[in-house]
Amino acid sequence: MKISKQLVLPVLVMVAGFGVFASAQAKKPAMKAAKVKVMFLEPKEGAVVTSPVHMKFGSEGIEIGAVPAGDVTTARPGIAHYHVGIGASCLPAGKTIVKGTPSWVHFGDGKSEIDMQLTPGRHKLALQLGDDLHNTMPGACKEISVTVR
Repeated sequence: MKISKQLVLPVLVMVAGFGVFASAQAKKPAMKAAKVKVMFLEPKEGAVVTSPVHMKFGSEGIEIGAVPAGDVTTARPGIAHYHVGIGASCLPAGKTIVKGTPSWVHFGDGKSEIDMQLTPGRHKLALQLGDDLHNTMPGACKEISVTVR
């Protein structure tokens, strides 16, 4: 079988071009992950409110979703749910928010609103994102104070 000289040159050019393209793709910097941010939409910092207190949450850079049913053994990347700490401070990244802790309310159903009974007085509230395993995420916590009349 004879290979035509006219065919060899285009094939070599294509192979070399593919090698340059593949090398350029490998050297591309990785896409920077979006910064995750969480916030209280309602109430605002320093608000004077009545009980039940309507709380509404928001986030950026992450998808909010319900924790899968059953025994969850791994967290889905890029998905989280809300936790509200009453009289609590933000927890460090990677800490597990223990379910059933009286000071933390879990929103494993993916909801972003609640009407919560709070006693009259000043209350510190912490809104924190957790993954499917309820582990906190870096920078994904916001603290505010409100006064209940």
